[in-house]
Amino acid sequence: MNLIEARGLTVRHGAETVLAAVDFTIRAGEIVTVVGPNGSGKSTLIRALIGLERAAEGKVTRRVGLGIGYVPQRLHIDAALPMTVARFLSLPRRVPAEAAARALEHTGVPGLEDRQMSALSGGQLQRVLLARALLSRPEILILDEPTQGLDQPGIAGFYRLLEEVRQETGVAVLMVSHDLHVVMSASDRVICLNGHVCCEGAPQVVSAAPEYRALFGFGTGGALALYRHDHDHAHDPGAGHHHHHHDHVHHPSPEAENA
Repeated sequence: MNLIEARGLTVRHGAETVLAAVDFTIRAGEIVTVVGPNGSGKSTLIRALIGLERAAEGKVTRRVGLGIGYVPQRLHIDAALPMTVARFLSLPRRVPAEAAARALEHTGVPGLEDRQMSALSGGQLQRVLLARALLSRPEILILDEPTQGLDQPGIAGFYRLLEEVRQETGVAVLMVSHDLHVVMSASDRVICLNGHVCCEGAPQVVSAAPEYRALFGFGTGGALALYRHDHDHAHDPGAGHHHHHHDHVHHPSPEAENA
């Protein structure tokens, strides 16, 4: 069953067309990752899918009553504003202490309730954000660049956690990722976006597609191997050697896409 579907979705900011004629679906229980260079409209697509961005043409259909757990791209925690993890988990609706404790345990950061939000490491913060998103028992989790600022083991660990959460709860996961260490093997489908859908399909298919290579070079070969290597403990001496090539890829527009 389709949870969210977009048909011919076009979004404009003023005179600029940010997304053109995008078709998109995500089904129950699926993990879908959207990749693309800066300025390719990834955040705009997410915002349109959850109803924060208006379609100039085409339409977005969400299943009636769809429960969405949204994990934003970055959360700026003001260190001057004291807020414990427990209090944060109770925004906007109060959450029973045992439910909060369960959610934190579930996402691999048990016992952080009394810690200040501003004192968390990047990886802990992502896991607390995920715990909060899961508290509403969503049918779909939507994460905008959740691994930003994490190191490679942190990234692989976070993706594995998402896979575990999906296995346990059956939640669908829609994720935007731009770091080319994007751990594509965690996805059922990958959609490559550059203002329009360049290619989509299983990770192996997309990473071999000429459109993907044109955008990213061969940047993910090493990361795919690294993830699988980590995952299966397979010995692959070549894993992780190729992921610096993307430094030389020409990105058409350096400006941030969330402006």
